[in-house]
Amino acid sequence: MEFYLMKFFVDTADLNEIKELAATGLLDGVTTNPSLVAKSGASDFIALIREISAMVEGPVSAEVASTDYETMLAEAKTLAKIAKNVAVKVPLTPAGLKVCKYLSQDGTMVNVTLCFSAAQAILAAKAGATFVSPFVGRLDDIGQNGMELIDDICTIYSAYPKFKTEVLVASIRSPNHVVEAAKMGADVATIPPSVIRQLFNHPLTDKGLAGFVADWAKTGQTIPKS
Repeated sequence: MEFYLMKFFVDTADLNEIKELAATGLLDGVTTNPSLVAKSGASDFIALIREISAMVEGPVSAEVASTDYETMLAEAKTLAKIAKNVAVKVPLTPAGLKVCKYLSQDGTMVNVTLCFSAAQAILAAKAGATFVSPFVGRLDDIGQNGMELIDDICTIYSAYPKFKTEVLVASIRSPNHVVEAAKMGADVATIPPSVIRQLFNHPLTDKGLAGFVADWAKTGQTIPKS
């Protein structure tokens, strides 16, 4: 049996953040949305997605801006042409899933976003989505348990091997969301840059490193550079 590690996508449209995190070798892809694009201050959306797609080898989610089928499909075709690693992002609506079905049959990666129920996730898988994005943080915000949704979707998908849709955990607010998603077997976590950096942190790591540095300094030695 083959085992694969959970993939890490960064949830941002900030080019500097993406470049810095890509350099760590830990980044498997990028997700963007209209709110993140607006926050980045980018004035040319197409150029922004093209630049991001050149910075990472993995999938780069670029979201349509319309809600009706015809316009959404036209926008999706434009986005798909930007680069081979672009995943067109569509909302989990009847029109969005119709676009998903069309694109997936054509071999285009599709990320179905704004998923808030297991029933919706089933529809996304049946429409051929490459990824489905359940929003855990937003469910937590209204008093529901977002991680229970991830558990439900992973359980359902695992019962049907023909479902190839990957569970992309979105709206992550803390390292605990990442850890819990990994324990449930989610395929991908898309994480804000600030939370990715929190994954590194532990006070005992800092304390231990400070002790090692202090003790090494007492030896008066240096390790020669090659």
